[in-house]
Amino acid sequence: MTVTGADEPPVTGSSRFGTPGRPLRRNSFLVGFTGAAGVLLAYALYLGVRNAAGILVLVVIALFLAVGLHPAVLRLRSWGLPHGAAVAAVALTVVLLLCGGAFALVPPVVTQTGQFIDQLPSYLDELRRNQTVNDLVERYDLMERVQSIANADTVGQALGGVLGGAQLVFGTVFRALTVLVLTIYFLAYFNRLRNLGYSLVPRSRRERVQLIGDEILTKVGAYMVGALSIAVLAGVSTFVFALIVGLPYPFALAVVVAVTDLIPQIGATLGAVIVSLVGFATDLPVGIACAVFFLIYQQVENYLIYPKIMRRSVSVNEVAALVAALLGVSLLGVVGALIAIPAVAALQLILREVVLPRQDSR
Repeated sequence: MTVTGADEPPVTGSSRFGTPGRPLRRNSFLVGFTGAAGVLLAYALYLGVRNAAGILVLVVIALFLAVGLHPAVLRLRSWGLPHGAAVAAVALTVVLLLCGGAFALVPPVVTQTGQFIDQLPSYLDELRRNQTVNDLVERYDLMERVQSIANADTVGQALGGVLGGAQLVFGTVFRALTVLVLTIYFLAYFNRLRNLGYSLVPRSRRERVQLIGDEILTKVGAYMVGALSIAVLAGVSTFVFALIVGLPYPFALAVVVAVTDLIPQIGATLGAVIVSLVGFATDLPVGIACAVFFLIYQQVENYLIYPKIMRRSVSVNEVAALVAALLGVSLLGVVGALIAIPAVAALQLILREVVLPRQDSR
């Protein structure tokens, strides 16, 4: 039996690592040292978060994708597939979609670039034969200026730009692979991670936190499913329209519209502008037809398709959704715009179930 002082709490609990000691007595030195250590720890944490901001963004994207894809895993498990096979099937589907999008976008870019390089000598010959261009070259001494610019420093800057572009490409591929691998891991250990998060909550509040947390995860997953459904519908409609009017690379344009349609508020307009520009570059009547098609389709999507699908998943005020999308873009770019609406839905749920009842009880 352990003897303690009258004003000291009894020491309880033991393990194979020994019996815990008594709490330290509070004094001015201990309080000051603890405060200073807390300030240093907070500053070190700030530096760590700032330096690892890029990786943390990738982790947030992977978590968001895992939460959105988890309902698909549950659906496959309800059909009798084991957990590992369900995760593998969902991951394989995502990989195939990414490969299909890359296959649709890369060949047109490579083809157009090759055609431009092949026709570049003919463009230069036409410029040399143009008398107006030759007069401008002689009048402003353009050849001498070009030769003065084309020095070692300029060549070095150009090589630096090429290396920077290659670094950007490889960095993007690396980040995409990182997000993919993290998403697969989060899907595989989704239940363990969720239970670990709930276990950090005090037992007296764990049940309520679990109910609210599961509802938030359900809303995020439903939003992902709804957004993907709307994006696929927009891509299919664009593909059919492109085939009808004879746009070049219809599958690539459909992929562009589907991807941009995932961005709230401005994504659909961005995809419409891109396809319309391609249409005007092809032919004036085709460009006008593209503009009219997207004008009509966006009205149908905004007032019929989007409300009907999203009403079943998340119910977010339009003003709150717009403000959240703008704040998300300013903070995290496109990623912030994607996460904005489910984040607002989760915040509304917390306000309705936790904050407002507590304020009413006071």
